[in-house]
Amino acid sequence: MTARVLGRCHGMTKTQRMLAAIALAGAAAGLAAPAASAAPISPLTLPDLPAAAPGMPAGAQPTSVQEIGSQLSAGANQLNALMELPDHLAPVIAPVQPLTDLAGGLE
Repeated sequence: MTARVLGRCHGMTKTQRMLAAIALAGAAAGLAAPAASAAPISPLTLPDLPAAAPGMPAGAQPTSVQEIGSQLSAGANQLNALMELPDHLAPVIAPVQPLTDLAGGLE
């Protein structure tokens, strides 16, 4: 009989040992998930709005978190429209593209 070093899996490569450890951790997490989902769900609370600074105009402070979200959504929509602007300008730029390429080559 040959002597074996304790703690080593003979016949397994380092990659196989790492994959086995990841699979074991995943299985443990899968077993823990039902126990975590059985816990009661606490209600979601929204943060308090900050107080207005002295001298701030009356309409400058949002009145609710939902209003802040709608303003962020409107800003994101405007940013999205700006990101699509080159696509809308492509038909206008395409006819003069060869001239601009030539002008760029003359520098």
